[in-house]
Amino acid sequence: MSAALLRMPLFALGVLVAPAFVVSWIYGARARLDVAEMDPVEQEVAIAAASDEGYCSANLKKVLRRVLQSCGLLSSGDVRGCQPLEVRNVATLHGDDFNALFLPLQDRAGILQFDSADAELDADDRQLLSDVFTDQRGASYFFVVARSSPEGTEAFNRQLSEKRGKAVLEHLRATFPDPDLDKEVGLLWLGEEYAQLQEDFCAWNRSSEECSVTDLNRSAFVAWIDCRL
Repeated sequence: MSAALLRMPLFALGVLVAPAFVVSWIYGARARLDVAEMDPVEQEVAIAAASDEGYCSANLKKVLRRVLQSCGLLSSGDVRGCQPLEVRNVATLHGDDFNALFLPLQDRAGILQFDSADAELDADDRQLLSDVFTDQRGASYFFVVARSSPEGTEAFNRQLSEKRGKAVLEHLRATFPDPDLDKEVGLLWLGEEYAQLQEDFCAWNRSSEECSVTDLNRSAFVAWIDCRL
Protein backbone atom coordinates (compact mmCIF):
# COMPACT_ATOMS: atom_id res chain seq x y z
CA MET A 1 0.00 0.00 0.00
CA SER A 2 2.71 2.48 0.92
CA ALA A 3 4.58 1.84 -2.36
CA ALA A 4 1.44 2.49 -4.36
CA LEU A 5 0.86 5.71 -2.49
CA LEU A 6 4.43 6.81 -3.26
CA ARG A 7 3.94 6.15 -6.96
CA MET A 8 0.78 8.21 -7.23
CA PRO A 9 2.49 11.66 -6.95
CA LEU A 10 5.06 10.56 -9.55
CA PHE A 11 2.26 9.50 -11.89
CA ALA A 12 0.47 12.81 -11.39
CA LEU A 13 3.70 14.73 -12.07
CA GLY A 14 4.20 12.82 -15.31
CA VAL A 15 0.66 13.63 -16.41
CA LEU A 16 1.35 17.34 -15.90
CA VAL A 17 4.86 17.47 -17.37
CA ALA A 18 4.23 15.55 -20.59
CA PRO A 19 1.77 18.06 -22.08
CA ALA A 20 4.14 20.88 -21.15
CA PHE A 21 6.92 19.24 -23.18
CA VAL A 22 4.55 18.82 -26.12
CA VAL A 23 3.51 22.49 -26.01
CA SER A 24 7.14 23.59 -25.75
CA TRP A 25 8.11 21.45 -28.73
CA ILE A 26 5.22 22.83 -30.81
CA TYR A 27 6.18 26.45 -30.08
CA GLY A 28 9.83 25.72 -30.81
CA ALA A 29 8.95 24.12 -34.13
CA ARG A 30 6.73 27.07 -35.03
CA ALA A 31 9.56 29.51 -34.27
CA ARG A 32 11.96 27.53 -36.46
CA LEU A 33 9.40 27.53 -39.25
CA ASP A 34 8.92 31.31 -38.95
CA VAL A 35 12.67 31.85 -39.32
CA ALA A 36 12.86 29.47 -42.27
CA GLU A 37 10.09 31.39 -44.07
CA MET A 38 11.86 34.76 -43.71
CA ASP A 39 13.82 36.25 -46.59
CA PRO A 40 17.62 35.84 -46.18
CA VAL A 41 18.18 39.29 -44.68
CA GLU A 42 15.40 38.94 -42.11
CA GLN A 43 16.55 35.40 -41.28
CA GLU A 44 20.10 36.58 -40.62
CA VAL A 45 18.85 39.34 -38.34
CA ALA A 46 16.72 36.85 -36.39
CA ILE A 47 19.59 34.43 -35.94
CA ALA A 48 22.47 36.86 -35.34
CA ALA A 49 20.71 39.58 -33.36
CA ALA A 50 22.62 38.75 -30.19
CA SER A 51 25.93 39.33 -31.99
CA ASP A 52 25.06 42.69 -33.56
CA GLU A 53 24.97 46.19 -32.18
CA GLY A 54 21.48 47.59 -31.66
CA TYR A 55 21.70 49.83 -34.72
CA CYS A 56 22.17 46.89 -37.11
CA SER A 57 18.76 46.92 -38.78
CA ALA A 58 17.97 44.59 -41.67
CA ASN A 59 18.11 47.51 -44.11
CA LEU A 60 21.46 48.74 -42.80
CA LYS A 61 23.00 45.28 -43.05
CA LYS A 62 21.66 44.84 -46.58
CA VAL A 63 23.09 48.19 -47.70
CA LEU A 64 26.43 47.56 -45.95
CA ARG A 65 26.81 44.17 -47.62
CA ARG A 66 26.01 45.57 -51.06
CA VAL A 67 28.27 48.60 -50.67
CA LEU A 68 31.18 46.59 -49.30
CA GLN A 69 30.94 44.03 -52.08
CA SER A 70 30.56 46.62 -54.82
CA CYS A 71 33.45 48.70 -53.49
CA GLY A 72 35.71 45.67 -53.55
CA LEU A 73 36.34 45.58 -49.81
CA LEU A 74 34.81 42.21 -48.92
CA SER A 75 36.05 40.37 -51.99
CA SER A 76 39.66 41.60 -52.19
CA GLY A 77 40.47 43.57 -49.06
CA ASP A 78 41.49 46.50 -51.27
CA VAL A 79 40.07 49.98 -50.80
CA ARG A 80 38.68 50.87 -54.22
CA GLY A 81 35.89 53.25 -53.32
CA CYS A 82 32.46 53.89 -54.79
CA GLN A 83 31.28 56.85 -56.80
CA PRO A 84 27.82 58.49 -56.57
CA LEU A 85 26.07 56.50 -59.29
CA GLU A 86 27.49 53.22 -57.97
CA VAL A 87 26.34 53.94 -54.42
CA ARG A 88 22.88 54.92 -55.59
CA ASN A 89 22.57 51.71 -57.58
CA VAL A 90 23.82 49.33 -54.91
CA ALA A 91 22.00 51.02 -52.02
CA THR A 92 18.68 51.19 -53.92
CA LEU A 93 17.60 53.93 -51.52
CA HIS A 94 16.69 57.59 -51.82
CA GLY A 95 19.48 59.78 -50.45
CA ASP A 96 17.54 60.77 -47.31
CA ASP A 97 16.79 57.11 -46.57
CA PHE A 98 20.46 56.24 -47.04
CA ASN A 99 21.44 58.94 -44.53
CA ALA A 100 18.75 57.80 -42.10
CA LEU A 101 20.44 54.39 -41.82
CA PHE A 102 23.33 56.07 -40.01
CA LEU A 103 21.30 58.14 -37.54
CA PRO A 104 21.74 55.58 -34.72
CA LEU A 105 25.52 56.10 -35.02
CA GLN A 106 25.43 59.73 -33.90
CA ASP A 107 27.24 59.09 -30.61
CA ARG A 108 30.16 57.28 -32.26
CA ALA A 109 30.56 59.08 -35.59
CA GLY A 110 32.24 62.31 -36.69
CA ILE A 111 31.84 64.79 -39.54
CA LEU A 112 35.11 66.24 -40.83
CA GLN A 113 34.39 69.62 -42.43
CA PHE A 114 36.61 71.04 -45.18
CA ASP A 115 37.04 74.54 -46.54
CA SER A 116 35.46 75.42 -49.88
CA ALA A 117 37.12 73.59 -52.81
CA ASP A 118 39.66 72.11 -50.37
CA ALA A 119 40.60 68.53 -49.53
CA GLU A 120 43.21 69.12 -46.83
CA LEU A 121 42.65 67.93 -43.26
CA ASP A 122 43.30 70.68 -40.74
CA ALA A 123 44.26 70.14 -37.10
CA ASP A 124 40.64 69.89 -35.93
CA ASP A 125 39.83 67.36 -38.66
CA ARG A 126 42.82 65.23 -37.74
CA GLN A 127 41.97 65.29 -34.03
CA LEU A 128 38.34 64.27 -34.59
CA LEU A 129 39.38 61.56 -37.04
CA SER A 130 41.83 60.12 -34.52
CA ASP A 131 39.23 60.25 -31.75
CA VAL A 132 36.67 58.36 -33.83
CA PHE A 133 39.12 55.84 -35.26
CA THR A 134 40.65 54.89 -31.91
CA ASP A 135 37.19 54.29 -30.44
CA GLN A 136 36.73 51.06 -32.39
CA ARG A 137 34.85 49.11 -29.68
CA GLY A 138 35.46 45.84 -31.53
CA ALA A 139 33.80 47.00 -34.76
CA SER A 140 34.82 45.54 -38.11
CA TYR A 141 34.34 48.26 -40.73
CA PHE A 142 35.33 51.92 -40.77
CA PHE A 143 33.19 53.91 -43.18
CA VAL A 144 34.37 57.13 -44.82
CA VAL A 145 31.59 58.87 -46.77
CA ALA A 146 32.90 62.03 -48.47
CA ARG A 147 30.70 64.72 -49.97
CA SER A 148 30.89 68.16 -51.58
CA SER A 149 28.51 71.11 -51.58
CA PRO A 150 26.81 72.08 -54.86
CA GLU A 151 29.10 74.95 -55.90
CA GLY A 152 31.02 74.24 -59.07
CA THR A 153 30.35 71.60 -61.72
CA GLU A 154 29.13 68.10 -61.01
CA ALA A 155 32.36 66.59 -62.37
CA PHE A 156 34.51 68.89 -60.23
CA ASN A 157 32.54 67.99 -57.10
CA ARG A 158 32.89 64.28 -57.78
CA GLN A 159 36.65 64.70 -57.96
CA LEU A 160 36.68 66.92 -54.88
CA SER A 161 34.73 64.46 -52.74
CA GLU A 162 37.02 61.65 -53.93
CA LYS A 163 40.05 63.68 -52.88
CA ARG A 164 38.48 64.31 -49.47
CA GLY A 165 37.79 60.63 -48.91
CA LYS A 166 41.28 59.64 -49.98
CA ALA A 167 42.81 62.34 -47.75
CA VAL A 168 41.12 60.65 -44.79
CA LEU A 169 42.41 57.24 -45.88
CA GLU A 170 45.97 58.51 -46.37
CA HIS A 171 45.97 60.13 -42.94
CA LEU A 172 44.81 56.87 -41.37
CA ARG A 173 47.54 54.94 -43.19
CA ALA A 174 50.19 57.40 -42.05
CA THR A 175 48.98 57.63 -38.45
CA PHE A 176 47.88 54.06 -37.72
CA PRO A 177 50.32 51.56 -39.30
CA ASP A 178 47.92 48.63 -39.17
CA PRO A 179 48.42 45.84 -41.75
CA ASP A 180 44.65 45.21 -41.70
CA LEU A 181 43.69 48.84 -42.27
CA ASP A 182 42.83 48.48 -45.96
CA LYS A 183 40.59 45.51 -45.11
CA GLU A 184 38.61 47.64 -42.67
CA VAL A 185 38.00 50.92 -44.49
CA GLY A 186 34.95 51.34 -46.75
CA LEU A 187 35.41 54.46 -48.86
CA LEU A 188 32.53 56.22 -50.63
CA TRP A 189 32.59 59.57 -52.38
CA LEU A 190 29.19 61.05 -53.21
CA GLY A 191 29.96 64.41 -54.78
CA GLU A 192 26.93 66.70 -54.70
CA GLU A 193 24.62 64.19 -56.38
CA TYR A 194 23.51 61.81 -53.67
CA ALA A 195 22.61 61.79 -49.96
CA GLN A 196 23.30 65.42 -49.11
CA LEU A 197 23.27 66.08 -45.36
CA GLN A 198 20.57 68.30 -43.86
CA GLU A 199 20.68 70.64 -40.86
CA ASP A 200 19.73 67.84 -38.45
CA PHE A 201 23.37 66.73 -38.67
CA CYS A 202 24.51 69.98 -37.04
CA ALA A 203 23.91 68.20 -33.72
CA TRP A 204 26.58 65.62 -34.56
CA ASN A 205 30.21 65.67 -33.49
CA ARG A 206 31.89 67.92 -36.07
CA SER A 207 35.31 69.45 -36.64
CA SER A 208 33.99 72.99 -37.26
CA GLU A 209 31.57 75.38 -35.61
CA GLU A 210 30.19 76.44 -39.01
CA CYS A 211 26.99 74.57 -39.79
CA SER A 212 24.92 75.59 -42.76
CA VAL A 213 23.83 72.85 -45.17
CA THR A 214 26.68 73.97 -47.43
CA ASP A 215 29.19 73.63 -44.58
CA LEU A 216 27.89 70.18 -43.66
CA ASN A 217 28.38 68.83 -47.17
CA ARG A 218 31.97 70.00 -47.53
CA SER A 219 32.74 66.96 -45.45
CA ALA A 220 33.64 63.37 -44.81
CA PHE A 221 31.44 61.33 -42.48
CA VAL A 222 33.49 58.77 -40.51
CA ALA A 223 32.32 55.97 -38.23
CA TRP A 224 33.05 52.41 -37.13
CA ILE A 225 30.19 50.03 -37.87
CA ASP A 226 29.86 46.62 -36.27
CA CYS A 227 27.24 44.50 -38.00
CA ARG A 228 27.48 40.77 -38.57
CA LEU A 229 27.26 40.36 -42.34
